Amino acid sequence: MGIESRNENIPQPIRKDGAGWWDFGPRDVMRDLENPDLLVPPDTDAGSLPNLKFSFSDTHMQLNQGGWSREVTARQLPVATTIAGVNMALTPGGVRELHWHQQAEWALVLVGRARITAVDQNGRNFIADVGVGDLWYFPPGIPHSIQGLEEGCEFLLVFPDGNFSDLNTLSLSDWFAHTPKDVLSANFGVSANAFADIPDRQRYIFQAEVPGPLQSQQVHDPQGTVPQTFTHRLFAQEPIVTPGGTVRIVDSTNFPISTQIAASLLEIRPGAMREMHWHPNNDEWQYYISGTARMTVMAPNGTARTYDYRAGDVGYVPRAFGHYIQNTGDQSVWALEMFKSDRFEDVSLNQWLALTPDLLVQENLNVGLEFTEALRKEKQFIVKYPGFSYYPK
Repeated sequence: MGIESRNENIPQPIRKDGAGWWDFGPRDVMRDLENPDLLVPPDTDAGSLPNLKFSFSDTHMQLNQGGWSREVTARQLPVATTIAGVNMALTPGGVRELHWHQQAEWALVLVGRARITAVDQNGRNFIADVGVGDLWYFPPGIPHSIQGLEEGCEFLLVFPDGNFSDLNTLSLSDWFAHTPKDVLSANFGVSANAFADIPDRQRYIFQAEVPGPLQSQQVHDPQGTVPQTFTHRLFAQEPIVTPGGTVRIVDSTNFPISTQIAASLLEIRPGAMREMHWHPNNDEWQYYISGTARMTVMAPNGTARTYDYRAGDVGYVPRAFGHYIQNTGDQSVWALEMFKSDRFEDVSLNQWLALTPDLLVQENLNVGLEFTEALRKEKQFIVKYPGFSYYPK
């Protein structure tokens, strides 16, 4: 095929400065359209970084009667050593069976409603209904269950271990299936015949009846209920409002039980960006809920790479690597920043320079008063400056 027959609607690896050339060979045009900054990287990109993007759409679906699950772990995204994510949906009545993990579990409800149950190490129980924008957190080893209510549900599960797999957990049905019936009889004080029909393997997700009203399922507990709630209403939390969007931070300071996971929920409006910053306490695992965005990550030795993200994508930033996120569409970007930590911490580039002597900044960057006088001593989180903001073509 000659250059004269090229399709102007097909993106080509040619930058505005003339770098690059036409790609006439076999290619996945849809992938190129979704990843314009990999096809035509900014000329400020340099060097090589590990892959910092993976989509839930590229993972294996585990389908069951009662729902489905899929996961992004260090097996799919090798750089993501600190956190693994599981996307799960349950039908009305669908049950993620009674189970427990070696790791803590943090979750955000994305669609619908669910009922969760748990019992702590002191025999104190917890039963609650959760809806869109609600969180739950179960400490390591705490047994729990999840069940879809009338409309079913979908949620994101986050675990502070990149090598975690939800298919490798400790479940009630598995333990029963691999315990002799005479041992079960001796443990529970009933005849072995009571276990004639127990499952012969892990059920994982299964279909059941939609449970009745919450009050009808409350179980009287002589030990009382758990002293710290396992749920938090993130969407009901008062946000930090900025000119470019909103931020909701949740960690052990306002959700005390969540000692191993900290998070922020970002709303980045069209034309706005998550300001240039980094996180000093741990790596950042991201989940994009809606919208389209691009992120540039700056590593040591002048290395920088740019990635494009959309709903269902996972992003990752190693600890202390500088980065920013731009909204590249005409709708708000909603995204989660997740950390294996009890506290959310970030360092704002703007704030750091504003609180550093002006002359030192000017000499370091070879800039003048126009720059240093515009610096802000308060953290901005999400910025949008008229005339300087990004807008899609």
